[in-house]
Amino acid sequence: MKVSTIFYTILALFSIACTLLAGGPPTPPKSSGSNQTMIARGKYLTTICACNDCHTPKIFTKMGMELDTTRMLSGHMENDTLPAIPSGVIAPGGWGALTNGHLTGWAGPWGKSFARNLTPDTTTGLGSWTEAIFIKAIRTGKDMGEGRPILPPMPWEMYRTMTDDDLTAIFAYLKSLPPIANATPDPIAPSGERMPTMHMK
Repeated sequence: MKVSTIFYTILALFSIACTLLAGGPPTPPKSSGSNQTMIARGKYLTTICACNDCHTPKIFTKMGMELDTTRMLSGHMENDTLPAIPSGVIAPGGWGALTNGHLTGWAGPWGKSFARNLTPDTTTGLGSWTEAIFIKAIRTGKDMGEGRPILPPMPWEMYRTMTDDDLTAIFAYLKSLPPIANATPDPIAPSGERMPTMHMK
């Protein structure tokens, strides 16, 4: 089984779990041209696409993991370091990937990756992004549409099949979120080198 297939299977299971914790599947809004309806549509798509599974930190309760609703879609917490990875754990015949307790930090053959801040904070999130940049990033699998590769477990290969209307609605919803200043770390290559994330100047 391909490593990417394993990731998508894991993400699907996380999506089902979070949907159950949230009290069942959301109802999709009826189509309309209003901005509020577009935002509602974007929230619906973001929910069923399981974006919160990786991009929202978690709170641990007696019932298990719950989304930290004070940090929705703010990404891997900037001061949260990943635990050490034992030698030989990630290997053919071994584990294909490991994740931290928040599901925001991942390690695999590609190195280490961290869920990005998707809130509209200008410095650390998507506040400086345009709709065109967002759509290009999802379509190409490149940071800001032209930078470094977007790394696993982000299933951009599936999301790129969305329509422009769907991606526009998702972007409208992300732009409507409260901005949270949270500088997520740059990915780390297997060599240990940082893989810089692009920022608009």
